[in-house]
Amino acid sequence: MGYETIRLEKPFVVDEIISIHYFEYTSTYSFEGESHNFWEFLYVDKGEVSVCAGECQHILQKGQIIFHKPGEFHSLCSCGGTAPNLVVVGFVCNSQHMRFFEERIESLGDSGRALLASIVTEASAAFSSNLGDPQMLRLDRRESAPFGAEQLIACALEQLLVRLVRRAGSLQTERSGTMMREHNQQDFIASMTRYLQDNLSRKLTLADICRDNLVGRSYLQKIFRERTGGGAMEYFGNLKIEAAKEKIREGCYNFTEIASMLGYSSIHYFSRHFKKTTGMTPSEYASSVKGLSGKAPESEHL
Repeated sequence: MGYETIRLEKPFVVDEIISIHYFEYTSTYSFEGESHNFWEFLYVDKGEVSVCAGECQHILQKGQIIFHKPGEFHSLCSCGGTAPNLVVVGFVCNSQHMRFFEERIESLGDSGRALLASIVTEASAAFSSNLGDPQMLRLDRRESAPFGAEQLIACALEQLLVRLVRRAGSLQTERSGTMMREHNQQDFIASMTRYLQDNLSRKLTLADICRDNLVGRSYLQKIFRERTGGGAMEYFGNLKIEAAKEKIREGCYNFTEIASMLGYSSIHYFSRHFKKTTGMTPSEYASSVKGLSGKAPESEHL
């Protein structure tokens, strides 16, 4: 008796990528708009943006993703006074199931963000093009690209599409104890994040965090490591650097003022922490952002 093969069903097949961007825009950024013959999505990784899609205007906040179908005019601008970070991906997919994403806005959870992070990471490895350049119209292959990097991009994108469709078709209430624990941990991290963001100007210690939130040190560290991959103080430091990057892009304060506003004891300690976290000094980061934001918006490609 011979074995029989079964051809795998693939509701979404992505064989062509047009663009992959990770933008760090200024708080006053504005893009006049465009339309094109391929699909594109925009994910807000930080801040808030106003997006025009066809005849509709939307305000997208951190964690939300919007899809633009082929031929749909779209534009965007920063809003809320916060410098936004955006992931923008253009791709070709001719599946009939793509109709699901027409005029679609979704919120991504941890798994969705992980897939986006994989797309951006593999794109940085596969292509030599600057993913932060809004004038970049073509992805150039990197000669030393890791084996299979482009395939991993396609796999992550296809998986993201499948998971979004699945989620919409199976909205279930959380019933099991495991899911309730997951929900409680998410609430705890959300509460702790709000507390840390509200205290970015302070020189907090781990003891301060535990005392102010009536939580044990071991539990605090355990949940943070499980949910963020690092300790509470590392997370707090990263929040400070993200806030510093926003303030640098907004261009309203000098480095000494930013260091003081974020609770650093000196400009030297701030600069060392900034470079350790980002790989650039504050001056280098400011120059790279100024070079990016100074380009003519009418020639930018989204």
